[in-house]
Amino acid sequence: MQSDHEMSQSDGELLERSPFSRMVGERLRAIRQQKNLSLNEVETQSQEEFKASVLGAYERGERSISVPRLERLAKFYGVTVDQLLPRDPQRVEDNQPGASGPTKLRIDVAKLSTRVGVEYKMLERFLRMIQVQRQDFNGKVITVRAHDTRAIAVMLDIPVDQVGVRLAELDLLFVPPTTQS
Repeated sequence: MQSDHEMSQSDGELLERSPFSRMVGERLRAIRQQKNLSLNEVETQSQEEFKASVLGAYERGERSISVPRLERLAKFYGVTVDQLLPRDPQRVEDNQPGASGPTKLRIDVAKLSTRVGVEYKMLERFLRMIQVQRQDFNGKVITVRAHDTRAIAVMLDIPVDQVGVRLAELDLLFVPPTTQS
């Protein structure tokens, strides 16, 4: 049986050749940042179960994380284990019916949450559901895909090709801030 040092060293050698471990680390970092936690805050709040230096090594893809430890980290963050794992972008995008439809729309969810009315609340619940499915915990902006646009058209009782226009009229499309030159 290998010692912890020998095991982590051989894992580290494997990690250098594995883009997946880097993607796992990026996902771990993204979730931690979406939870607005620093590495030191995770260490403190977990009663030092997750040391900042070790968690940082996981996030950089320098160390592999065991499944039981991944499960404990998921519980600490309040997410499911699969949400800590990277998604296969080809599988997610290519298998979506209608994904090659109209231009994707970016909706300002933060602005939507301030609106009053049944149609706004229904749209907000729908977009929150999409965020959970996509494991996107940012909560400020969401990009809707073609099949999402069809559902929004039904909610707003308008033709699909008018969804972008209607969301713009409602001032719900996200417009990135312009940089002054």
